[in-house]
Amino acid sequence: MFAETYGHARPDRDLTGIMEEQSKNQDSRFANALALALGLPWFELVGNIWKVGRKLMRGLSSEGIYEVLDYECRLELHDEVGQRATIQKLERVRYLQDYVTTYQDQAWGDGEIFLDYECSPGLPVDEYQLGHRTYKLISLRESKNRGDIDEFNIQWKMRDGFLKSTGFWGTAINHRTRNLTVKVAFPKGRPPVRVSVFETNLQRTRVLGLETRRELPDGRTAIVWTQPSPLLYEDYILRWEW
Repeated sequence: MFAETYGHARPDRDLTGIMEEQSKNQDSRFANALALALGLPWFELVGNIWKVGRKLMRGLSSEGIYEVLDYECRLELHDEVGQRATIQKLERVRYLQDYVTTYQDQAWGDGEIFLDYECSPGLPVDEYQLGHRTYKLISLRESKNRGDIDEFNIQWKMRDGFLKSTGFWGTAINHRTRNLTVKVAFPKGRPPVRVSVFETNLQRTRVLGLETRRELPDGRTAIVWTQPSPLLYEDYILRWEW
């Protein structure tokens, strides 16, 4: 009944005129917009679509100063208490801008960090605190240009950083990265019982299986975890119980 009654209702002449005028205006605006779009050179349209596609592929982010071709971090726990540890980072980068003269490293966690800090190439020239993270500013001692490739070898020590029954090592992906590898070597008398990886943004935990365990020649156990094409701005946290 409602549909039939509505179908037989008739507006007065003034309202009919207004509706017809609005319809004509809408048709006119659509025609103008279509004419404008068709009037643009086709290669400009294709170029704009290509630019948008590139931004989407890059996660709607800027290129940054450099991209990471390969990143490997090695954490070695020297004693069963977790008092002494050594960190070694190997990072191969390709610069995406000209006139780059500095590189920045960062770390955070319990205990004392950045002890006996060494890096090559470059020279550490400053250290500062921002929130819970400590940053190292490294002077490259020369100017790098777009397309140049550097391989950084960085090492430092930590004290009293892994005293609890559960430990973790986090990796923040702040640049486009092609491959990520994290290695943790445990003391001979205290191998890990359970190891997992937690992705902070996705709020997802993955338990690592036996395929990630390696027996070292001296009898120690190491965990080797690899993540191809890690997500930009994601924090990957390797956790273990020991």
